[in-house]
Amino acid sequence: MITVKVDLGERGYDVLVGHGARHRLLEVLPVGVKRAAVVTQESVGVPVDPGVEHQTFLMDDGEEAKCMETVEDLCRRFARWGLTRRDAVVAVGGGVVTDTAGFAAAVYHRGVPVVHVATTLLGQVDAAIGGKTGVNVPEGKNLIGAFWQPAAVLCDTEVLSTLPPREYLSGCGEMAKYHFLGGGSGLGGSSGGGVGLEDLPLDERVAACVRIKADVVASDERESGRRALLNYGHTLAHALETAGHYDLRHGEAVAIGLVFAARLACRMERVDEERVAYHEAVVRGYGLPAELPSGAEAQLLMALMGRDKKAVAGLTFVLDGLRGVEVVAGVSEAVVRDTLHAMGAA
Repeated sequence: MITVKVDLGERGYDVLVGHGARHRLLEVLPVGVKRAAVVTQESVGVPVDPGVEHQTFLMDDGEEAKCMETVEDLCRRFARWGLTRRDAVVAVGGGVVTDTAGFAAAVYHRGVPVVHVATTLLGQVDAAIGGKTGVNVPEGKNLIGAFWQPAAVLCDTEVLSTLPPREYLSGCGEMAKYHFLGGGSGLGGSSGGGVGLEDLPLDERVAACVRIKADVVASDERESGRRALLNYGHTLAHALETAGHYDLRHGEAVAIGLVFAARLACRMERVDEERVAYHEAVVRGYGLPAELPSGAEAQLLMALMGRDKKAVAGLTFVLDGLRGVEVVAGVSEAVVRDTLHAMGAA
């Protein structure tokens, strides 16, 4: 079992990565917890035993369940069961569950402890780590939420073997992002040499992604600066998801967003064509898409990207460059539009 510490002082916590990690749940519950509200989805199908009195609260399946209505429904059911601040919420599932149940835990009684049992690759390398919780509205993804750090996170790699292939692939999109945030090899990754993510066995690869994210979160918990780098590839990805009529999972959209960001950076003369080719090689190496979906509309995507949480001074993107990946504000609409058109947008 690999343990990664998210160092936030008194609010720091451990992330346990490895085969069977979910069976360590009782060990990581906060001291004194008597009851646990286990939030999951029927499709998850991963049983857990908190080792204390507990009740299961099912959410609907699908991204559509990540909404305020679900949060209200969970909180009302918590209240009817009698959940108190001395109890805990246990979120069992992928990012939809950990984001939604985490937000419900953050607002119920103004905050009750939450432990995440991440059952998808995407959840294990990204969504369950770092305390960002939230839900979607029709105007955009994750626009309503709170920072609420978990008491612990369990990343059980055993359950990844049961994921549908496309769900696993979606997690690879987030994993691909980490190649450019410190996880790349000497073949062009940002780490400048040595062993890269692609060289590691699964448990160590997941743990390496968690370490990168934990380091960023510890330095900028509430996304006032460096943490925004974790959104690399996400500006276009969230626009594609919000548009809603493309057949894309989150990680697939992120993969396209990574290639778009590299091509945009190249047009802005921040990187060269070789660096763009490396982005495409990483994305395609995971079997992920590198081109916009058929029927993508540049004007719609630009409007949606303008609503991104980072966009406080015009169109804002996380872009690669000589100093590495960084936030760039005030990007020209014309350059963005040209890049989208070059990728096949109408």
